[in-house]
Amino acid sequence: MSLADQVLAVNDDLPIRTDKPVHSGKVRSVYWLTEQDSKRLIQEKGYDVAPDAPLAIMVISDRISAFDCIWHAEGGLKGVPGKGAALNAISNHWFKLFKDNGLADSHILDIPHPFVWIVQKAKPIMVEAICRQYITGSMWRAYEKGEREFCGIELPEGLEKDKPLPELLMTPSTKGILKGIPSVPEADDVNITRQNIVDNFAAFNFSKAEDVSQYEKLLREGFVVISNALAEISQIFVDTKFEFGYVHDAAGNEKLIYMDEVGTPDSSRIWDENEYDQGSIVENSKEGFRQFLLNHFPDPDILLNKSRMDEREALARDNDLPLEALMDISTTYLGIAEKITGNKIHLSDNPKQEIIDILSRDYGLID
Repeated sequence: MSLADQVLAVNDDLPIRTDKPVHSGKVRSVYWLTEQDSKRLIQEKGYDVAPDAPLAIMVISDRISAFDCIWHAEGGLKGVPGKGAALNAISNHWFKLFKDNGLADSHILDIPHPFVWIVQKAKPIMVEAICRQYITGSMWRAYEKGEREFCGIELPEGLEKDKPLPELLMTPSTKGILKGIPSVPEADDVNITRQNIVDNFAAFNFSKAEDVSQYEKLLREGFVVISNALAEISQIFVDTKFEFGYVHDAAGNEKLIYMDEVGTPDSSRIWDENEYDQGSIVENSKEGFRQFLLNHFPDPDILLNKSRMDEREALARDNDLPLEALMDISTTYLGIAEKITGNKIHLSDNPKQEIIDILSRDYGLID
C-alpha cells in the first residue's frame, strides 16, 4: 500500500446516489441526496429536522489548500496523510463539547465514517466570522505598516507582535462576492465592519437584525469553550474562523447554527503554550505550512499579492513540493488531533472503498 493510496485526494467521484451535480470545495465535496433518500433517512434515523429537509453527504479530503491554492508533493502525493480524518475528528470533538455546554447545534446529523458527515441543508450567513485573541499574521503585518483600524475597530498604539490583544476581537469578512452593499467591495474575503452587517443584515442572509448579535454571541461562546479546553492541554487558541447558517428543526422552528468545521488547524491558529512561554512560536496549525511556502519560493509576494493570482496558481500547479513538507504538516495535524480528542487517529488503507461500503450497507445510498 503506497502512501499516495492512503490519501483521499479526489472525493467527488464516489458512486453516491444523487440527482444534482457534486459540489467540490477546496477540501470537501457535497453530494445532495435525492428527495426520496433524504425523506427515508430522516424517518429511519430519526434526525431532528423537518421531514422534507434536503440532506447531503459531505466527504472531506486530504487535499491541502493554502493561499487559495491546492498543493501537492513529489511521488504523486496529492494530499496530506491523515489530514481529513484529523480535521473531522477535531470538529466532531468541539461540536460535542458545544452540545455539552448548551451552545447552538451544528448542521451535522450523523458521522458514518471518519471522512464523512451527513448534513442538513442550511441557509448560510455570508460572513466569515473571525475571532482573534492575539495580534499576528495579516493583522500584525497591517498594524506594523501603520494601520490602526480593523473592521471598524480602533486598535491602540504600542501593541507587540504575537502578544495578546486588549480584548477578544471580532473581525468579520465577506464570504463570497456580495453585490450592491454600500461601502462593501464586490470581492471575496474583504474585511467588513459590524455596522456594514447591521445596516444590510438581509444582504448578508440574516433573517432578522437581532441575529447579528446572536451570531456574535455564538462566536464568542464557541471561541471561549475551545480556548478553555485547549488551555487544559497547554495549547493557545490564537484566532479562528467560524461559519453560521439557519436550519429548521422537526417542529419547523428556524435556528441559527454552527456550520462547516470549527476549531481545526485549517481554520485556526493554535500555539504550543510551553514553547510560547519560552519565547518561541510553535504552530499546531496550517500556519506552519504557509510559512514553509513563503520561505520555499524565491518570490513570496506571489503568495501574498492577490493581483498575482495567475502566477500563484501556476506555482501550485507546476511545483512538486518536497515530500517532507506534506509529511511535516501530517505530523502536526495528527499530533494536535490526538492531543485534543485523546484518541489515536487511525489511517485507513483505502478510505474511498470504506466510505462506499458503509454508505451502501448502513444507509442504502450507493447505486
